[in-house]
Amino acid sequence: MRDDFLPYGRQWIDEDDIQAVVNVLKSDYLTTGPAIKEFEDQLKSVTGAEYVVAISNGTAALHAACFAAGIGEGDEVITTPMTFAATANAVLYCGGTPVFADIDPETYNIDPEDIRRKITDKTKAIIPVHYTGQPCDMDEIMKIAKEHNLIVIEDAAHALGAEYKGRKIGSIGDMTTFSFHPVKPITTGEGGAITTNNKEFYDKLMLFRSHGITRDQKMLLNDNAAWYYEQHFLGYNYRMTDIQAALGCSQLNKLDYFLEKRREYAKLYNDAFKDCEGVIRPRQLPDTLSGWHLYVLQLDLDKIRPDRRVIFDELRIHNIGVNVHYIPVYYHPYYQKLGYQRGLCPEAEKLYERIISLPLFPKMTKEDIMYVIKCVKEIIGVYIKR
Repeated sequence: MRDDFLPYGRQWIDEDDIQAVVNVLKSDYLTTGPAIKEFEDQLKSVTGAEYVVAISNGTAALHAACFAAGIGEGDEVITTPMTFAATANAVLYCGGTPVFADIDPETYNIDPEDIRRKITDKTKAIIPVHYTGQPCDMDEIMKIAKEHNLIVIEDAAHALGAEYKGRKIGSIGDMTTFSFHPVKPITTGEGGAITTNNKEFYDKLMLFRSHGITRDQKMLLNDNAAWYYEQHFLGYNYRMTDIQAALGCSQLNKLDYFLEKRREYAKLYNDAFKDCEGVIRPRQLPDTLSGWHLYVLQLDLDKIRPDRRVIFDELRIHNIGVNVHYIPVYYHPYYQKLGYQRGLCPEAEKLYERIISLPLFPKMTKEDIMYVIKCVKEIIGVYIKR
């Protein structure tokens, strides 16, 4: 057994990252300065989007996107329950109602056919989540959105650098949100961004992240003195700092390497578990390139004796920081109080009972991967039904 604990995810910070932050600390700008624009410009190149708005965190990005989409009282927004609660919470922040569509049992992403079934005359938007970094079926989702005049906000917290049919995630939907939490593809400590090709959305997002206030001469309604500014609506202080942005720029320089290591390690897992009885490997859609934020192994409970908890606890005993992503959003007590009940999305609920996230991050070594594989196989082997 290894002596140290191997988490499911961890940031990679090197001397270049540290120096980038130190340079900002020695500069004239700590909050909103030139590093913000540099970071946004780099994100444009990575995603192929025309506009980028850096923001304080991934949840703020979702909130801002829902606001820019005009979501309000009486509006319904269709999303997946297999996500962190922030995806649905952002709809509630704006007064809307989350509607949960079930998942495709093979890709674990939102099922376009169930999106169709959940559309009503109140539906305003769809928020597909690129779960684990695997792109959703965006052609079908965009087709549905066009048919029903809906806005598509992609939650790409897991998917920076992922590709769908040759297109980078961040340039397909009406808006795409990203998270730069330490376990995500890159980190800014806390941070996020929204990408869009729509100038109207971009303008709203820029104001929303800074109290709804502008100094833009073209937008001012009254005085245009150099000191003058106006608040046009109720926004928030969701600004990213230059400290965060500088770290983000340095991290983006390593994104290709990070993705290469994630894909290399995911392949090692896939190859190792190909013929492993009792587990089911994650499936990828054709013509997609996952960002592999997570490696989610599904337990085949028809072939092993105990439930997921036993396997989970055994792996933790071996100092492997397995996790579960995610608890279906409407299972949370808060959502139960709002009237959501179990049974809404049978495929998501079935999957939740069977999944374990294995450690996957660039700073791992091949020895770490082989240790995880060895322990999984040994523990599963003990509980195979004979």
